[in-house]
Amino acid sequence: MPPTIEDNVSCFGKEYSWPDEGNEWSVPWGGTPYLWYGTIFPRIFPFLPATNILEIAPGFGRCTQYLLGLCTRLQIIDLNSNCIDHCRNRFRDFTNIEYYVNDGKHLDGISDNSVDFVFSWDSLVHCESDVLESYINECSRILKPDGIGFFHHSNLGQYFDASRKCLSCENLHGRAESVSASSFKKFCDDHGLVCVNQEIINWRGDIRNDCLSLFIKTGENNRYKHNLFVNNEFHREILHVRDIANMYDFRRSHYEQVIM
Repeated sequence: MPPTIEDNVSCFGKEYSWPDEGNEWSVPWGGTPYLWYGTIFPRIFPFLPATNILEIAPGFGRCTQYLLGLCTRLQIIDLNSNCIDHCRNRFRDFTNIEYYVNDGKHLDGISDNSVDFVFSWDSLVHCESDVLESYINECSRILKPDGIGFFHHSNLGQYFDASRKCLSCENLHGRAESVSASSFKKFCDDHGLVCVNQEIINWRGDIRNDCLSLFIKTGENNRYKHNLFVNNEFHREILHVRDIANMYDFRRSHYEQVIM
Protein backbone atom coordinates (compact mmCIF):
# COMPACT_ATOMS: atom_id res chain seq x y z
CA MET A 1 0.00 0.00 0.00
CA PRO A 2 1.26 3.51 -0.82
CA PRO A 3 2.21 5.58 2.25
CA THR A 4 -0.50 7.78 3.73
CA ILE A 5 -0.16 11.06 5.58
CA GLU A 6 -0.48 9.07 8.79
CA ASP A 7 2.37 6.80 7.66
CA ASN A 8 4.58 9.80 7.02
CA VAL A 9 3.78 11.22 10.45
CA SER A 10 4.53 7.87 12.07
CA CYS A 11 7.82 7.49 10.22
CA PHE A 12 9.36 10.96 10.20
CA GLY A 13 7.56 12.34 13.22
CA LYS A 14 7.99 9.42 15.60
CA GLU A 15 10.11 6.50 14.40
CA TYR A 16 12.96 8.14 12.52
CA SER A 17 15.76 9.47 14.75
CA TRP A 18 17.19 12.09 12.35
CA PRO A 19 20.79 11.11 13.26
CA ASP A 20 22.43 13.97 11.35
CA GLU A 21 19.60 16.50 10.91
CA GLY A 22 18.75 15.00 7.50
CA ASN A 23 22.29 15.47 6.22
CA GLU A 24 22.55 11.69 6.10
CA TRP A 25 20.53 11.87 2.87
CA SER A 26 23.14 14.16 1.30
CA VAL A 27 25.97 11.63 1.58
CA PRO A 28 25.74 10.55 -2.11
CA TRP A 29 26.72 14.14 -3.10
CA GLY A 30 29.53 14.32 -0.57
CA GLY A 31 27.52 16.37 1.89
CA THR A 32 24.70 18.90 2.05
CA PRO A 33 26.73 21.90 0.81
CA TYR A 34 27.51 19.94 -2.36
CA LEU A 35 23.88 18.91 -2.76
CA TRP A 36 22.82 22.54 -2.43
CA TYR A 37 25.46 24.25 -4.55
CA GLY A 38 25.98 21.41 -7.02
CA THR A 39 22.41 20.32 -7.72
CA ILE A 40 19.69 22.50 -6.18
CA PHE A 41 20.97 26.07 -6.42
CA PRO A 42 21.93 25.94 -10.13
CA ARG A 43 18.28 25.16 -10.87
CA ILE A 44 16.65 27.86 -8.74
CA PHE A 45 19.09 30.78 -8.59
CA PRO A 46 17.31 32.74 -11.38
CA PHE A 47 14.40 33.28 -8.95
CA LEU A 48 16.49 34.29 -5.94
CA PRO A 49 16.80 36.27 -3.80
CA ALA A 50 13.08 36.70 -3.16
CA THR A 51 11.19 38.80 -0.65
CA ASN A 52 9.04 36.01 0.79
CA ILE A 53 9.95 32.32 0.46
CA LEU A 54 7.85 29.39 1.67
CA GLU A 55 9.44 25.99 2.21
CA ILE A 56 7.12 23.00 2.45
CA ALA A 57 8.30 20.01 4.51
CA PRO A 58 11.72 21.30 5.62
CA GLY A 59 12.46 18.36 7.90
CA PHE A 60 15.29 19.36 10.23
CA GLY A 61 16.34 22.31 8.06
CA ARG A 62 18.73 20.77 5.55
CA CYS A 63 17.80 23.30 2.84
CA THR A 64 16.30 25.89 5.19
CA GLN A 65 19.76 26.97 6.30
CA TYR A 66 20.51 28.19 2.76
CA LEU A 67 17.11 29.72 2.03
CA LEU A 68 17.37 31.94 5.12
CA GLY A 69 20.00 34.13 3.50
CA LEU A 70 18.11 34.44 0.23
CA CYS A 71 14.98 36.23 1.40
CA THR A 72 13.59 38.94 3.65
CA ARG A 73 11.00 36.57 5.09
CA LEU A 74 11.07 32.78 5.23
CA GLN A 75 8.07 30.68 6.22
CA ILE A 76 8.44 26.94 6.78
CA ILE A 77 5.61 24.48 7.21
CA ASP A 78 5.69 20.78 8.09
CA LEU A 79 3.12 18.25 9.27
CA ASN A 80 5.56 16.90 11.86
CA SER A 81 5.79 19.09 14.95
CA ASN A 82 9.17 17.57 15.88
CA CYS A 83 10.62 18.98 12.65
CA ILE A 84 9.25 22.44 13.32
CA ASP A 85 10.41 22.31 16.94
CA HIS A 86 13.90 21.34 15.85
CA CYS A 87 14.06 24.11 13.24
CA ARG A 88 12.74 26.64 15.74
CA ASN A 89 15.64 25.78 18.05
CA ARG A 90 18.23 25.44 15.30
CA PHE A 91 17.42 28.84 13.77
CA ARG A 92 16.52 30.64 16.98
CA ASP A 93 19.00 33.45 16.27
CA PHE A 94 17.27 34.36 12.99
CA THR A 95 14.45 36.92 13.09
CA ASN A 96 13.19 36.51 9.52
CA ILE A 97 11.69 33.01 9.86
CA GLU A 98 8.17 31.88 10.77
CA TYR A 99 7.09 28.35 11.70
CA TYR A 100 3.88 26.45 10.99
CA VAL A 101 2.57 22.93 11.60
CA ASN A 102 -0.04 21.77 9.10
CA ASP A 103 -2.18 18.74 8.26
CA GLY A 104 0.04 17.57 5.40
CA LYS A 105 -2.26 18.90 2.65
CA HIS A 106 -3.02 22.56 3.30
CA LEU A 107 -1.10 25.78 3.90
CA ASP A 108 -3.19 27.26 6.69
CA GLY A 109 -1.61 30.38 8.13
CA ILE A 110 0.01 31.44 4.85
CA SER A 111 -1.72 34.54 3.48
CA ASP A 112 -3.25 34.80 0.02
CA ASN A 113 -1.04 36.32 -2.70
CA SER A 114 1.93 36.68 -0.32
CA VAL A 115 4.66 34.27 -1.48
CA ASP A 116 7.25 34.98 -4.17
CA PHE A 117 8.87 31.54 -4.22
CA VAL A 118 7.62 28.21 -2.85
CA PHE A 119 10.11 25.37 -2.55
CA SER A 120 10.18 21.72 -1.53
CA TRP A 121 13.01 19.20 -1.83
CA ASP A 122 13.19 15.47 -1.11
CA SER A 123 9.94 15.33 0.89
CA LEU A 124 6.98 15.48 -1.49
CA VAL A 125 8.46 12.51 -3.36
CA HIS A 126 6.72 10.37 -0.74
CA CYS A 127 3.33 12.08 -1.15
CA GLU A 128 0.55 10.67 -3.29
CA SER A 129 -1.59 12.55 -5.81
CA ASP A 130 -4.22 13.76 -3.33
CA VAL A 131 -1.53 15.57 -1.35
CA LEU A 132 0.21 17.03 -4.40
CA GLU A 133 -3.03 18.30 -5.89
CA SER A 134 -4.06 19.87 -2.61
CA TYR A 135 -0.71 21.65 -2.30
CA ILE A 136 -0.92 22.89 -5.88
CA ASN A 137 -4.39 24.26 -5.20
CA GLU A 138 -3.01 26.00 -2.12
CA CYS A 139 -0.07 27.38 -4.11
CA SER A 140 -2.51 28.97 -6.50
CA ARG A 141 -3.92 30.81 -3.50
CA ILE A 142 -0.75 31.87 -1.68
CA LEU A 143 1.55 32.76 -4.58
CA LYS A 144 1.80 36.36 -5.73
CA PRO A 145 1.13 37.10 -9.41
CA ASP A 146 4.21 35.80 -11.26
CA GLY A 147 5.22 33.88 -8.12
CA ILE A 148 7.31 30.78 -8.77
CA GLY A 149 7.20 27.26 -7.36
CA PHE A 150 9.82 24.50 -7.45
CA PHE A 151 8.76 21.02 -6.30
CA HIS A 152 10.74 17.78 -6.21
CA HIS A 153 8.13 15.02 -6.53
CA SER A 154 7.66 11.45 -7.65
CA ASN A 155 7.43 10.33 -11.27
CA LEU A 156 6.89 6.68 -10.39
CA GLY A 157 3.29 6.89 -11.59
CA GLN A 158 4.76 6.74 -15.10
CA TYR A 159 5.53 3.07 -14.37
CA PHE A 160 2.10 2.15 -13.05
CA ASP A 161 0.50 -0.62 -15.12
CA ALA A 162 -3.24 0.08 -14.98
CA SER A 163 -4.18 -3.32 -16.42
CA ARG A 164 -2.24 -5.17 -13.72
CA LYS A 165 -2.81 -2.47 -11.06
CA CYS A 166 0.83 -2.51 -10.03
CA LEU A 167 4.17 -0.95 -10.89
CA SER A 168 6.23 -2.31 -13.75
CA CYS A 169 9.42 -1.51 -11.81
CA GLU A 170 10.69 -1.73 -8.27
CA ASN A 171 9.98 1.17 -5.91
CA LEU A 172 13.47 1.50 -4.43
CA HIS A 173 13.16 4.81 -2.61
CA GLY A 174 9.64 4.88 -1.21
CA ARG A 175 8.26 7.06 -4.00
CA ALA A 176 4.58 7.87 -4.38
CA GLU A 177 3.05 5.54 -6.94
CA SER A 178 0.17 7.74 -8.14
CA VAL A 179 2.22 10.81 -9.14
CA SER A 180 3.96 11.43 -12.44
CA ALA A 181 5.22 14.45 -14.36
CA SER A 182 2.06 14.46 -16.48
CA SER A 183 -0.31 14.21 -13.51
CA PHE A 184 1.53 17.06 -11.76
CA LYS A 185 1.19 19.23 -14.87
CA LYS A 186 -2.53 18.49 -14.92
CA PHE A 187 -2.83 19.60 -11.28
CA CYS A 188 -1.26 22.91 -12.29
CA ASP A 189 -3.55 23.24 -15.31
CA ASP A 190 -6.62 22.50 -13.21
CA HIS A 191 -5.75 25.03 -10.49
CA GLY A 192 -4.69 28.07 -12.44
CA LEU A 193 -0.94 27.57 -12.48
CA VAL A 194 1.37 27.17 -15.47
CA CYS A 195 3.86 24.30 -15.31
CA VAL A 196 6.80 25.77 -17.20
CA ASN A 197 9.62 23.25 -16.79
CA GLN A 198 9.71 19.59 -15.84
CA GLU A 199 12.95 17.68 -15.52
CA ILE A 200 12.41 13.94 -15.19
CA ILE A 201 15.40 12.42 -13.42
CA ASN A 202 16.86 9.04 -12.51
CA TRP A 203 17.35 9.32 -8.76
CA ARG A 204 20.29 7.13 -7.78
CA GLY A 205 19.67 4.43 -10.36
CA ASP A 206 18.34 3.74 -13.83
CA ILE A 207 14.64 4.29 -13.16
CA ARG A 208 13.31 7.78 -13.95
CA ASN A 209 11.46 7.84 -10.65
CA ASP A 210 11.53 11.58 -9.82
CA CYS A 211 10.64 14.91 -11.36
CA LEU A 212 11.66 18.52 -10.71
CA SER A 213 8.76 20.78 -11.64
CA LEU A 214 8.84 24.55 -11.98
CA PHE A 215 5.52 26.39 -12.08
CA ILE A 216 4.30 29.97 -12.09
CA LYS A 217 1.14 31.81 -11.14
CA THR A 218 0.20 33.97 -14.09
CA GLY A 219 -2.92 34.95 -15.94
CA GLU A 220 -1.03 34.94 -19.23
CA ASN A 221 -1.37 31.23 -19.95
CA ASN A 222 0.04 31.51 -23.48
CA ARG A 223 3.17 33.36 -22.41
CA TYR A 224 5.11 30.25 -21.45
CA LYS A 225 5.41 26.93 -23.22
CA HIS A 226 5.80 23.69 -21.33
CA ASN A 227 9.36 22.33 -21.44
CA LEU A 228 9.87 18.65 -20.68
CA PHE A 229 13.41 17.35 -20.26
CA VAL A 230 14.16 13.70 -19.61
CA ASN A 231 17.52 13.80 -17.83
CA ASN A 232 19.03 10.34 -17.84
CA GLU A 233 22.31 11.78 -16.56
CA PHE A 234 21.11 12.94 -13.14
CA HIS A 235 22.68 9.98 -11.37
CA ARG A 236 25.97 10.82 -13.09
CA GLU A 237 25.56 14.40 -11.87
CA ILE A 238 25.41 13.14 -8.29
CA LEU A 239 28.57 11.10 -8.84
CA HIS A 240 30.34 14.07 -10.40
CA VAL A 241 29.45 16.39 -7.52
CA ARG A 242 30.57 13.71 -5.05
CA ASP A 243 33.92 13.38 -6.83
CA ILE A 244 34.46 17.13 -6.54
CA ALA A 245 33.62 16.97 -2.83
CA ASN A 246 36.03 14.12 -2.24
CA MET A 247 38.83 15.80 -4.17
CA TYR A 248 38.64 19.38 -2.94
CA ASP A 249 37.07 19.19 0.52
CA PHE A 250 39.87 17.06 1.97
CA ARG A 251 40.00 19.05 5.25
CA ARG A 252 36.52 18.04 6.40
CA SER A 253 36.73 17.27 10.12
CA HIS A 254 35.03 13.90 9.65
CA TYR A 255 36.29 13.26 6.15
CA GLU A 256 35.00 10.07 4.66
CA GLN A 257 35.52 8.97 1.09
CA VAL A 258 32.06 8.38 -0.33
CA ILE A 259 31.81 5.49 -2.75
CA MET A 260 28.64 4.51 -4.58
